[in-house]
Amino acid sequence: MNKILILFAHPRFEKSKTNRTLLKNIGRLEGVTLNDLYEQYPDFNIDIDREKELLQAHQIIIWHHPLYMYSAPPLLKQWIDLVMEYGWAHGKGGDFLKNKIIFNAITAGGTREVYAAGGYNRFTIGEFLLPFNQTATLCKMVYLPPFAVHGTHLLTKTDLENYAQLYRTLLERLVRGEFDIESMKKFPYLNDWLSKGAGMSKP
Repeated sequence: MNKILILFAHPRFEKSKTNRTLLKNIGRLEGVTLNDLYEQYPDFNIDIDREKELLQAHQIIIWHHPLYMYSAPPLLKQWIDLVMEYGWAHGKGGDFLKNKIIFNAITAGGTREVYAAGGYNRFTIGEFLLPFNQTATLCKMVYLPPFAVHGTHLLTKTDLENYAQLYRTLLERLVRGEFDIESMKKFPYLNDWLSKGAGMSKP
């Protein structure tokens, strides 16, 4: 069984209907640890040793956050800068995260159509997430496509529940090891991988 660490970063979580729905009951899933960074570190004073211990105790890491100005909220960036440090996560002797799986789970106000070469935002979500991709690669981790919820302001209660169930299904399959990394990498989103039934295969 794989253990999953969700690094959740949302400075206005109480106002995010989408993220509240996604995370509802997630903490009860066996093998899943929810680490709410803004609740844990309201003063931005990150306990680096605590975070490293959590990382080492889990095989799969999720950066779960809203897309803020085409990136992540500031506390998650600070977490990356401080925790994934030279000599531990990368560089000489920095092999402590090697071969761990990592990806982004994001929520975005814009629809999927506006994140394209000819769309309003000009680039795909994958392109906006390239710094995360490269960070994972630098740390010898396995970076997967994101899980994404688009058009958050347009979603009905049923839409939100469907996304929440899809996210839960993803976590359950990851915990059980019911996935194939190369198959997952063929899709722009893990949502697509799940919806096309590819998630039933095993490594």
